[in-house]
Amino acid sequence: MSADRHSSRAGPALRALAEADPAIAALSLWCTHRDGPRTATMGETISYGPAFEAMPLHEQMGLAAHHVLHVALRHSARAAVLETRLGGNFDAALFNLAADALINEAVLGGDHALPRPAVLASDLIRRALGREATGAAVLAEWDVERLYFALGGQSDDGGAREGEAEVYAQAQGFEADLEQEAGTPEEGDTVQDAARWRQHITRAMDAGRAAGRGIGRIGHRLADVAQPRVPWEQMLRQLLTQAVMQAPQPSPRRPARRWIAGMAQAQRAGTPEPGFEPGVRPRTDIPRIAIAMDASSSIDDARLAMFWAEITGIARRMRAELHLMVFDDEIRHRDTIDPTQLHVPLPELPRGGGTAFRPVIVEAQGLRAAALVIFTDLEGEAGLPPRGLPVIWAVPDADAAEAPFGRLIDLSR
Repeated sequence: MSADRHSSRAGPALRALAEADPAIAALSLWCTHRDGPRTATMGETISYGPAFEAMPLHEQMGLAAHHVLHVALRHSARAAVLETRLGGNFDAALFNLAADALINEAVLGGDHALPRPAVLASDLIRRALGREATGAAVLAEWDVERLYFALGGQSDDGGAREGEAEVYAQAQGFEADLEQEAGTPEEGDTVQDAARWRQHITRAMDAGRAAGRGIGRIGHRLADVAQPRVPWEQMLRQLLTQAVMQAPQPSPRRPARRWIAGMAQAQRAGTPEPGFEPGVRPRTDIPRIAIAMDASSSIDDARLAMFWAEITGIARRMRAELHLMVFDDEIRHRDTIDPTQLHVPLPELPRGGGTAFRPVIVEAQGLRAAALVIFTDLEGEAGLPPRGLPVIWAVPDADAAEAPFGRLIDLSR
């Protein structure tokens, strides 16, 4: 297999990386390299523009490593998955910024050079989030989805973190270099691709660590390695599907088959007839799901928009009767969601107040919902777990948070 995969511009840099960085060199063999109008990554293809060829070799090597990591970490596919979840609320430029910042930390950590100025995750997190961390700590703690959601939140002084990130990006001359492939990614393919690339990365990093040079020396720290885990939205649908399974219920209008057989046998044998045994019917013709959206003072506008995107996503995918409750310390708004409406605007929401989960739990029990999904930051008292009502807590950037009961799903994973 040719190391440059049909790119004359990238050939010298990729051949130099074979000696300088065994891990990147191994990963590059699984990428497709093409000459193009600009330097960018789409899926598993890297294009190299004229400006790339004009760079000194050491910067070419660093930039090639940057794009090889875009491919290996599946940033194009992960951006597409996130866009499917969030719809019009997805910010492709912010995702690209988060991905570039993390990759650049790794490239510099592998002793490569980059064209300057360059965005770095440690600087971005300090400027936009107000947190101090070394490059090594950032690589071990952050993946691109978590950083994306953190940057889209609200700072302590009430300002938009996304705005602070944009100011930093402009000062560093950031230009988007990540392009998404057309079409909607299939969940099965996404999980399989993640597993395949994780195997490639593991083998490549082992080779680099054994050689003692390049990114292989720090590869074990990369929290952004694409995990072959089931995406949270697929997990949520599995949980909801289990909850709304039509459980059998006694039906006095429908005799059980066993009773019919017993009656027939008794009549033929002249023995006493068995007592009536009711059959079963579905619990409900239309499964009912209660959805609660936290609009208390601790939820900023960015999180509200994310909650609403996820809720409309549930409506599109679940064939169920969806009952929406918007709440803070009590329920402020009730509605039903029509799953046939693909683009439902975010309703006018009350803002402020504390957080109380009991009112929505009691309401969901009154609706006889098959499940209750609560979109929240978990800042509130939940009380005792409800009997017979599965509760799913959907939390942005859950980190080390623990649900008081039920199942917790991290929206940033």
